[in-house]
Amino acid sequence: MPHPSAATAVPGQAPAAPRAGLGAALRRRAPVLPVVVLIATLGLPGADGHGPALPGLGAGAPGGAGGTVADAVSALVVLYAAVRAVRLARRPLTRTAAVVLGLPVAGFAVAALGAADPATGLAGFARYLQVFVLVPTAVLLLVRDRAQLRLLAWALVSLALWEGGLGVAQYATGTGASYMGSGIRAVGTFGAGDIMGMATVVAYGLVCAVGLALAPGDAGTAHGTAALRTAAHGPVRADRWRRAVALGCAVVLVVPLAVSFSRGAWIATAVACGAQLALTGLRRAVAAGAALAAALVVLVAGIGVGGSMLEQRLSSITHVTDAPDQSVVDRYTMWSAALGMWRERPVTGVGLKGFPANRDSRASLALSSGSDTEGAGAAFRRQPLLSPHNMYLLVLSEQGLLGLVPLAGGWAALLVCGIRRAARARRAAVPGHSPTPGRPSVPVHPPAAGHTPAPVPAEDPAPARSGRGLDCALLACGLLVWQLVDFVYADIGGPSTALTAVVLGVAAWWALGTATADGTAATETPGARPMGRDGGGATKGGATKGGGETTRDAAPTRGGAGAGDGARPVRGAGKRAAAVDGAVGGSPAGR
Repeated sequence: MPHPSAATAVPGQAPAAPRAGLGAALRRRAPVLPVVVLIATLGLPGADGHGPALPGLGAGAPGGAGGTVADAVSALVVLYAAVRAVRLARRPLTRTAAVVLGLPVAGFAVAALGAADPATGLAGFARYLQVFVLVPTAVLLLVRDRAQLRLLAWALVSLALWEGGLGVAQYATGTGASYMGSGIRAVGTFGAGDIMGMATVVAYGLVCAVGLALAPGDAGTAHGTAALRTAAHGPVRADRWRRAVALGCAVVLVVPLAVSFSRGAWIATAVACGAQLALTGLRRAVAAGAALAAALVVLVAGIGVGGSMLEQRLSSITHVTDAPDQSVVDRYTMWSAALGMWRERPVTGVGLKGFPANRDSRASLALSSGSDTEGAGAAFRRQPLLSPHNMYLLVLSEQGLLGLVPLAGGWAALLVCGIRRAARARRAAVPGHSPTPGRPSVPVHPPAAGHTPAPVPAEDPAPARSGRGLDCALLACGLLVWQLVDFVYADIGGPSTALTAVVLGVAAWWALGTATADGTAATETPGARPMGRDGGGATKGGATKGGGETTRDAAPTRGGAGAGDGARPVRGAGKRAAAVDGAVGGSPAGR
């Protein structure tokens, strides 16, 4: 006799999933909690915000004197990911991921050996290894499913709201960094010494919020039975609320991004959001673009966010060639100097952190002696120009083609693979369409008489709905596009660089991780081999066709045997076999 508290299944209706407690939710998301802590440390005051810097790596611009708390936490995240991979006896990366993430190490090593100062070269090597290899790989290993990726996205949005709120307060009270003689430039906790820090964080959060808001609702993508749609009514309403909250966060974050006065962040954000709109389709792109334009009109014109200085800053974007200001002149001059270094040493460059020592001999007299910073709690200081403010030219000048080709090629590979998966996720979001071209979708039939539908897992209350991975695609691709565009106007340096590494890891997870076409993630068993090219194995009868690896939602049909040798059933799958056959009509092998 069943326990009185046990839920009684209603024929023709999927039973509600048991409510998971806080402890269970934390256990499911435990692998990415160290990354969340890393993101949270960016909200702490930096060196200019009366917080001590850590000695060692050099976290600022090239040649910086010390690391930050975020650098120390990122090292712990890398260590945790390595220990976890060893403990689970899991092959950590696919061959494609290993090549894309590991190939740039050769260029870093050669450039470090060619540095004029061995100690400086070693510090630069550690920095590049941290930002472009170790931390992205750790994020790729720790994120196991879409729920964990969304957790990271909401962590970025929360950090952006925190920093953006401080920035708006600085703008309103005149306590920000100095801009044209007034302390109105929003810098958040990063201080006047890192004026791009808050703009970068806010832009990351805005792009994540737009990606979470643009994903189609599950109500439009559910194509199962009426009973299954009724059972999923609660999650659908929750998804609608989450999208509404994400849209509100995106609109709010426009304000601190505007008062950061960062032209590079503005351009990168516009391009990234435009790419996200394009990935959602023309109809949704037009509707979202109109809503965003209306919100901008209300924010800028209606409540007076934009002033004369903001209008002047916006207009200066279109006058960078005929009437450039001194900052633009300095940037063009340093770009020219970087190209001069590359022409002299096209293969290996001048060595890591060699740009400052070789700058003056190749720059024109138009270059100023430094950048003046003041405000936000810091005294007046002239910062030396230690980099060309262009990541591509920085790598080209210091590492040559040997460093730029594998690094930029890896970014291009992430972008291409990410967009391909986003296209599949978008097709999967359309009812009746298969995620993989050429393969028909599996219809969900009404339950047969005498059979009970399979219980819905707690992590994903509606597995029959196939569009739930598109939000992950939009935010991952949007973040990568933002970063690649911003690298035209900026380079690594400052505490926010640790966040750049996390963003690259998010993009790598979507492009190279074990996600299937519609965004679901496979759960690897200890000692299992990586799955197929796209991270998903074709299953038949609940097991892979010869890989010996199973997915979380896979279950054998009647008979329990898969199509390949060495296939292993999922734990508890036998108890659900009849229910699965009744819900989906069984498989040919089971019949």
